Amino acid sequence: MIKRRFWAIVLILVSFLIGYFVYSTENPASKFNFKLGLDLNGGTELVYKADLTKATSTPAEIASSMNVLRDVIEKRVNTFGVSEPVVRVERIGFTGAESEQQLIVELPGVTDIEKAIAMIGATPSLDFRLVSTTTDVISATMEKASTTEEKQKVADKMFAYTGLTGQFLKKSALEFNQNTGEAMVSLQFNSEGSDLFAKITKENVGKQLAIFLDGDLKSMPNIKEEIRGGNAVISGGFSGSAGIKEARLLVDNLNLGALPVPIQLISTQTIGASLGHDAVDASTKAGMIAFVVIAIFLILIYRLPGFLAVIALITYTAINLALFKLIPVTLTAAGIAAFILSLGMAVDANILIFERTKEELKRGRELGDAINEGFHRAWSSIRDSNTSSMITAIILYMFSSTSVVKGFALVFFIGVAVSMFTAITASRTLLLAIKHDKAGRILTFLFGGKFNNNNNELKS
Repeated sequence: MIKRRFWAIVLILVSFLIGYFVYSTENPASKFNFKLGLDLNGGTELVYKADLTKATSTPAEIASSMNVLRDVIEKRVNTFGVSEPVVRVERIGFTGAESEQQLIVELPGVTDIEKAIAMIGATPSLDFRLVSTTTDVISATMEKASTTEEKQKVADKMFAYTGLTGQFLKKSALEFNQNTGEAMVSLQFNSEGSDLFAKITKENVGKQLAIFLDGDLKSMPNIKEEIRGGNAVISGGFSGSAGIKEARLLVDNLNLGALPVPIQLISTQTIGASLGHDAVDASTKAGMIAFVVIAIFLILIYRLPGFLAVIALITYTAINLALFKLIPVTLTAAGIAAFILSLGMAVDANILIFERTKEELKRGRELGDAINEGFHRAWSSIRDSNTSSMITAIILYMFSSTSVVKGFALVFFIGVAVSMFTAITASRTLLLAIKHDKAGRILTFLFGGKFNNNNNELKS
């Protein structure tokens, strides 16, 4: 009994500590803030459609290219200092084909659509330029350039355009030298690009050919000989794990610029900050009202165990909010609705346990045995109902094409999983920590039993 009470006290203390972590702004963990979605924080959402109908790549290569495209767009957005941007790739529709994908860009705090569109720009461009000066001079001059415009001017002066761009490059791949095991980057040009590449390499043997993506210098390999056939290999300097990582990054950059994926802006949406704040306030108020109503219901119907269930519900709420900070979960209006819904569903397990326990009390069991048997009988129902709910949430998350449904599904899944955890830990620990014996008449009454005034027996 002492051990059970000890763990009950520990549980309550941990709940308070988690609550402090969630709400306090003065503790060291306050850097973990709630991540609000676009509908709550205000900002702009841009939806681009990627045209992959002419792409000859496999589904895996298309997915890889779209992920690289996402990374580059996210890098562009971050350059402007946008707080918590969200850039993601989605298929269009439930059974959308590989050639029907879109890029979703959410920019919290940005309400100027024209500015947002300017941040994204056009499809990333890849081009090959000849180096017209020494590497040392390029490095020294580039270091002096502080802005993007200055770097672009330096690049225009020190590199000569060749006309060879990403539209002539079929694909790039990571390969390894069979003798040395060193990483290499292979390039394959189309028929038109092969002729142009052969001409450039023939006329510039011994020079360096710089590779630029979106105006940023990525690599400057040396031209050793004339290269015909449209197949080339960049080797040297890719040794070790760091070299392999560098080579793989170069492959991704080359494929990004080589992929003929025009992105077309198909929709925009602007949400004002005031609307977001109003939604947060309304959702917070709704959550508090829901919690209070549930707490009153539990205490009125189940008395003492209802009060203990309220404590377990506080633990449930604290763990959920802590997970929202740590993962972090992007909270939208739909996500908060899912959390409020899961708050109501979290008491289901407690109600099942209480009803099964009351049935055991009615059969004449002592309170301690009734609690244990009540948990045992209720567990299968709790397990099956929560598992089915989590499966539903997983299906919604995997097959939904909208962020609203995905956010709802994620928060709902976390809520159901945590509710199942607190039901078999917090609720049970608190109930078993109660002192009970054969003379526990008042305690049994508080649990939901009734006195029989005729023979002084306890009945449920």
